[in-house]
Amino acid sequence: MESNAKNKTLIIGASTNPERYAYKAAEQLLAHKHDIYLLGNRPGELFGKEISIRQQSYPDVDTVTLYLSAKNQVDYYDYILSLKPSRVIFNPGTENPELQSMLQKASVEYQEACTLVLLATGQF
Repeated sequence: MESNAKNKTLIIGASTNPERYAYKAAEQLLAHKHDIYLLGNRPGELFGKEISIRQQSYPDVDTVTLYLSAKNQVDYYDYILSLKPSRVIFNPGTENPELQSMLQKASVEYQEACTLVLLATGQF
């Protein structure tokens, strides 16, 4: 699949720590020409993009990729649904049947997958 800069991805659980998968995902999304928004629990900057600590409204989010454990996602349920993304990716360790059920009811596609693998195999 040809990458398209019109696809915007929100990374929830963004981190400035290069050891974290959220950091690696941001790096690879940008390398594949995707636009990203970053939401984390600490403010900062990553690859010239601001890491927001506030749940901001983004009208054009195509994909939300999660890097938070299920118990830490609860405060984001309404926020994620309000963004009306095309899909939500539950990276390994973030699987959450409760949120997946809510997404299904809202007709939002979701995947239990690794963003890095999807990018590397051209399936993102």
